Amino acid sequence: MSPAVASPRLTVIGANHRSASLGLRDQLFVDDAASADFLVDLKRRGLHEALVLSTCDRVEVWASHVDADAVHGQVAESLAARTGMPVAALSGQLYRHDGPDAVRHCFAVTASLDSLIIGEPHVLGQVKAAHRLARDAATCGPELEAVLQAAFNAAKRIRSETRIGEGPVSIAAAAVQIARDLHGDLSRCTALLVGAADMGELVVESLQAAGIGRLLVTAPRASRAEALAVTLNANVVGFDTMRDSLADADLVVCSVGTRAITVTAEMMNAALKKRRRKPIFVVDAGIPGDVEPAVNRVDGAFLYDLADLEKVALEGRSAREQAARAAWAMLEDEVGGFLRGRAARVAVPAIISLRQRCDEIRDGVLAENPANADEATRLLLNRLLHAPTDVMKSVAADGPEWQAMEKTLRKLFRLD
Repeated sequence: MSPAVASPRLTVIGANHRSASLGLRDQLFVDDAASADFLVDLKRRGLHEALVLSTCDRVEVWASHVDADAVHGQVAESLAARTGMPVAALSGQLYRHDGPDAVRHCFAVTASLDSLIIGEPHVLGQVKAAHRLARDAATCGPELEAVLQAAFNAAKRIRSETRIGEGPVSIAAAAVQIARDLHGDLSRCTALLVGAADMGELVVESLQAAGIGRLLVTAPRASRAEALAVTLNANVVGFDTMRDSLADADLVVCSVGTRAITVTAEMMNAALKKRRRKPIFVVDAGIPGDVEPAVNRVDGAFLYDLADLEKVALEGRSAREQAARAAWAMLEDEVGGFLRGRAARVAVPAIISLRQRCDEIRDGVLAENPANADEATRLLLNRLLHAPTDVMKSVAADGPEWQAMEKTLRKLFRLD
């Protein structure tokens, strides 16, 4: 029998909205144009199966390798190189998942159960885009492909069998309805997106689907704004000139989430004076909020945060939490099925070798006793059990391993 070969295991290394600051995530961010070089760098370090998922919430590498510790070191070095920081400086803000925990994490991310806003509908699209980029870079091998396909199927099942996606979608729909109530025909309106967090993008995508006439985007980091402008087919305006851009906007969607106020009441009052008090609808989609609450007291400004939009949409937090519980139960079922299937596949080579060895012994016995079935079967059993019996006696004599071996033996042959 051939010696056992170590099987590749899934490993995830990354930083997300819970583990790292927005500033660090901005430094780690890998846009589509840079992903090919990043994946080539990982391949040069020995990771031939790898995917990079980079959003405003997270920057993660999903990799399949026989040595999880080596993967962690190589990915950490690649991420540190993007920031110009030593690896040690990142260690407290990076997380790691291996084996079944990594599979569960990937399924949860794909199904939008690990998002800042549970149920975000476009997370699945982000994972699929990362998948395409990995395939284009020839870093999506069979092990990673199997995990991704299973994760896509799990996400599809959760979307079709629960209401997990209705909360965020209804928030965006509420924003569109309020915008129409305030401005009427949206094709004559200009929207300004401030920041690149996912919820703001979701609201703007709904506004575009509703026919918004013009879209401007800005962000603290110019490269993020430029990448978003390409995705949304929008025009970029400078973050330092945002005060002037506010006066051009009929709708402002703020989604920065830096724990600092981005739009103040003074800025909004100045913008409305330039607009001769033509109203501005402001959506504060930042978590935490980006807009000074006093904006709501400015004549002509209509400020709604995510909680306000939830009320308008009649979607309470309890309904989403109930859907999330059901979704997690489904996800655990999908993860368990996938892991059982992969484990069974790992056992196949050993099973084939065992059967081949038994066939060899059987052929030898039949050649020696072609006409005597009783004698042939007796010899066959003796020879099949000879080596296992010797090993069991030896292990039992040594002591410590026998209890585990006996338990496995009884389970393997159903002796109980």
